[in-house]
Amino acid sequence: MKKTLELTLTPEIAYDENELHQHIKSLLFIKDENSFHVRLLKRSIDARSRNIKVNIQADVFIDEIPTSIIQHQHEYKDVSKSKQAIIVGAGPAGLFAALRLIELGIKPIILERGKDVQERRRDLANINKKNIVNENSNYCFGEGGAGTYSDGKLYTRSKKRGDIKRILEILVSHGAAEDILFEAHPHIGTNKLPKLIQEIRNTILKYGGEIHFNTKVVDFILEGNEMKGVLTIDSHGSCLHEPLQQHKGVGVILATGHSARDIFELLHKKNITIEAKPFALGVRIEHQQSLIDSIQYKCTDRGMYLPAASYSLVEQVKVGTNQKGVFSFCMCPGGFIVPSATNQNEIVVNGMSPSKRDSPFSNSGMVVAIDETDWKNFKQFGALAAMEFQKSVEQKAWQLAGQTQTAPAQKMQDFVNKKASSSLLETSYQPGLVSVEMRDFLPKDIAHCLQEGFKSFGNKMRGYLTNDAQIIGVESRTSSPVKIPRDKETFEHIHTKRLFPCAEGAGYAGGIMSAAMDGERCAEALVKMYII
Repeated sequence: MKKTLELTLTPEIAYDENELHQHIKSLLFIKDENSFHVRLLKRSIDARSRNIKVNIQADVFIDEIPTSIIQHQHEYKDVSKSKQAIIVGAGPAGLFAALRLIELGIKPIILERGKDVQERRRDLANINKKNIVNENSNYCFGEGGAGTYSDGKLYTRSKKRGDIKRILEILVSHGAAEDILFEAHPHIGTNKLPKLIQEIRNTILKYGGEIHFNTKVVDFILEGNEMKGVLTIDSHGSCLHEPLQQHKGVGVILATGHSARDIFELLHKKNITIEAKPFALGVRIEHQQSLIDSIQYKCTDRGMYLPAASYSLVEQVKVGTNQKGVFSFCMCPGGFIVPSATNQNEIVVNGMSPSKRDSPFSNSGMVVAIDETDWKNFKQFGALAAMEFQKSVEQKAWQLAGQTQTAPAQKMQDFVNKKASSSLLETSYQPGLVSVEMRDFLPKDIAHCLQEGFKSFGNKMRGYLTNDAQIIGVESRTSSPVKIPRDKETFEHIHTKRLFPCAEGAGYAGGIMSAAMDGERCAEALVKMYII
């Protein structure tokens, strides 16, 4: 017999497996400890009052063998001798596109400009400790994409894009903890993602797919309005001058991520239609996690059961006759701020959290919506105008901060009061901080919106606006500044056949889950158009 329960519990019961089982055993008058099994379906925190509760939905199997937690059965085939498709990029979109192609009987050829997850660690260490940016291997580029070493949040609102549970189950089958299947805001953690990515790689290789690291796309193979493949160089070390390599397939899935500026420039050069796209730009804000806990949980100590508290903030600020949105982005409780530049002469910051979220720091992007009014002085760049605007802010911050990966920073209350900070706080950002007036590189309207937004957020979360917090720049890679338009039904580029622009780099996704789902849809569309 199976019963589905909906319970409201204390954190001490909800997050302790033994206590939860004992509670359900008593509730259902079950006598035999071994006669039932509990499977969580949903778990979410309700912190609206001082008495924090946790809402749980669970299936209880009584005198019955529980069904498999994995509902979708993934039937991968040997595709080593099948027709092949090219995938540019080994982020979540590219990897899940490859897995879906294998299910559909097509051989994926993944071309990744960066290194595998193990080798990539050395380049991340060089950014953090030596201020050296490898333009092909960094926090944005490499196996697993930007998510591998910058976070691992799996929450998405893109419920119409695909089957969310299917993606989560694929992650579980490759080593992710089962709790991602029922947590309201699932999270893997940057410390656990590399192993999971390796397992996905092993599946792709086991069934006949190929993955080529240190392989940078430098040109497209076009015949009329059809893309037949790509040309690449070895991007590793001194091999940059080796002959071009040709890779052809029945179609090309372009899953390069939001920071592949050279690909956007190549598309523009080849007259393949792209468009400037609104994005968001601002700063990272860093508090002590204990302060955020005390605000959100209304207590001085969250205890051993409640997770590090997070927040989500949004405000509309008037700029002239218009309104601009200011909002938190990629909030990382118990996390770190990391350097995410993809070129030596720019400053870009991002956030990440380990699986336990046990850092003493909390950080979040705090960004302002950017549109064509912001990049009006860059119109000469056409479809690349938004990208060039983004680049200019990052480079100005780099100049201001001393031409290293040391990041510009200012205490939060000082920024609101337009006052230079005489000192800065301890930080999770390894390359270090330098005190600057952030308005010296932030565009005027963006600085104004952040200032007014912080005031509003201080009213919404008492204690949030404080000089015990600091803002760090630049948070600029929230999404792609370029859109590669595609047909809504076929997912194919509107003018170039056999080209399937995919996920964040094409302007159609915003995180691990939505990118993975978009990768699957592009794979299915390619097969439907050119195989079946």
